[in-house]
Amino acid sequence: MKKILSSLLLLLLFVKVGMAQAQYQPYSYQFYQKLNEDVYSTKTRLHSSLKSYIIDSVLQHRYDSLMNYGTDDNHHSWAHRKLFNEHLFDVKTKEYTFFADYLPDLTIGRDVSGKRSTWLNTRGYQLGGTIGKNFYFYTNGFENQAVFPEYLTTYINQVGVVPGQAYDRTFGRKLTKDWSDVTGIISYTPNKYLNVTAGQDKTFIGDGYRSELLSDFASSYPFLKLTGTLGNVQYMVMYAYMVAPADRPSQFSIGPRNKWAVFHYLDWNVSNRVSLGFFDAIVWPKIDPGTGNYRGFDFSYANPVIFLRPVDASNGSPGNAVIGFTGKYKVSNGLTAYGQFVLDEFEAKSFFSNDGSFRNKYSYQFGVKGANLFKVKSLNYLVEYNSATPYTYSEQNNNINNYAEQEEPLAHPFGANFRELVGLLNYSYKRFDFSGEFDYGYYGLDVNGLNYGKDPFQLYNNPASQYGNHIGQGLTTKMTYVEGKVAYMLNPKYNLRIEIGGLHRMENNAQFTDKTNMITIGVRSSFRTLYTDLASYQTH
Repeated sequence: MKKILSSLLLLLLFVKVGMAQAQYQPYSYQFYQKLNEDVYSTKTRLHSSLKSYIIDSVLQHRYDSLMNYGTDDNHHSWAHRKLFNEHLFDVKTKEYTFFADYLPDLTIGRDVSGKRSTWLNTRGYQLGGTIGKNFYFYTNGFENQAVFPEYLTTYINQVGVVPGQAYDRTFGRKLTKDWSDVTGIISYTPNKYLNVTAGQDKTFIGDGYRSELLSDFASSYPFLKLTGTLGNVQYMVMYAYMVAPADRPSQFSIGPRNKWAVFHYLDWNVSNRVSLGFFDAIVWPKIDPGTGNYRGFDFSYANPVIFLRPVDASNGSPGNAVIGFTGKYKVSNGLTAYGQFVLDEFEAKSFFSNDGSFRNKYSYQFGVKGANLFKVKSLNYLVEYNSATPYTYSEQNNNINNYAEQEEPLAHPFGANFRELVGLLNYSYKRFDFSGEFDYGYYGLDVNGLNYGKDPFQLYNNPASQYGNHIGQGLTTKMTYVEGKVAYMLNPKYNLRIEIGGLHRMENNAQFTDKTNMITIGVRSSFRTLYTDLASYQTH
């Protein structure tokens, strides 16, 4: 068997086939939804759920049309080309390509309800390129200072992390938040069957806006990822090194609290319309918190075969296992239905009796999305429902093993013990982009020193109740979030745009009511996502 596997690997690595230059596109929902018409066409069998994409021949035409919008044969000045059409530095030869850009993100705003002026001052860069047709590299970095509306300031002070970015260097002591964030990857695609990527970044699994499996919400992390594609089957294995929660401000020396994780995902395109996916993950501590023994990377998990729970059990491992399933059905060219189910822990006796046992931890998602709504070109939409039972993604004996990275969930940003309904609408016309979002959240916060199951960093070995648990228990909280943006695209190469936005957020329960009405305007760039549609982390 080992000889067969070795032969297959050598074949994938060294058999060359004709192919275009590999092109990596950083993931952000707002850009990727512009690809919906091709990705979710009933005429294609693209593997749509594993992101970021290496742009292939099927998507190349639409991708190029987006990236080269406004390019014409007229002779323009250097300043005009750099502002509207080109990278700041752009070199193309037969042997290699290289580009580099300066990425400003400068906004001002007013939180009318909180009577606070907000602003964001980001200086960033991106650079990337190819060597030959098979090797790609990319990196971006951002140095940031900002004053956020009150609800985000509270979140950052409680969590210690700017959502999805990095640790707040002020440790909650100042109103102005200060952080930096760098990502980078090197990608090798020897042939159409295999891609090997290593670096520090995020991976998103799913067809929706959120993911219950693995999302782009938490901070980036070092990883090695191998993705194989053979016809209708795509298989990914990723080894990652992550950071567990720590007592701040000493988090810069938290080596003993780091952890390893292995992720497997298999995507099977059954037909042009139907896709099924299978997922598992194991998270384990670098140093065993019970014995203090160094464990490091466990090579029994190096086996790239999916569903590792039996291996975990045979090792007597303190690792945390998660398994999941995905599904997608293209009803028509303009309508795709999708869903996910995650099982964190399962106790058959209580699961089927429906007695609300704290041992039954699972989450699920279902939604619909599509392109060209009402036959209007580039009017794309999504409606999605997400839910997670109390205590999902948390651990029993230590919070190092929980399903999280740097104080934030690896899956849905709400954690657990929640229901969410979210709707998104996007429309592009020439250089204008219009976007709107509605989000309704229903969840229960921990209260009176009891663990009601929302916070995945709380151990679930002492739950508020062993039975009778239900979504919304604890301090029952409701959140309504509405946001609209209008952007004028200056340069599509690095998403440089002038953007105006308005936001309304209302969160209320028996203890507090938070209300935010905010307007913003600014010059923005890059393809990163700064999430603001968040639930409270704790009571306040």
